[in-house]
Amino acid sequence: MAIEIISSKWAVVTLFALSDGPLRHGELVELIGGVSRKVLTQTLRRLQDNGLIDRRTYAEAPPRVEYSMTELGRTLEEPIRKLTEWARVNGEAVVAFHEAAEQRRLSATSIGP
Repeated sequence: MAIEIISSKWAVVTLFALSDGPLRHGELVELIGGVSRKVLTQTLRRLQDNGLIDRRTYAEAPPRVEYSMTELGRTLEEPIRKLTEWARVNGEAVVAFHEAAEQRRLSATSIGP
């Protein structure tokens, strides 16, 4: 169950975005980029249901809602930072291997009888 929660691309990105402090939904959409509001809402609910983030509603007009990491969520900060650093260092190599594998597949399928 725990691996399923953090294996979601948007869950990890959302937790990383919240590692610097509380953010509102719109701020998260802008900061993350590429995530739809609907998918972000689903991701936030799943993270909240699993105790990794907290949703705080302020009694203001208009209402303000902020999301922040819980103590349990903060235990993922270091592993997420390490994964992020690994991706920065090795991202180009992964892309190169992927492109080479794709080229091999294309070459193999283009060979005729």
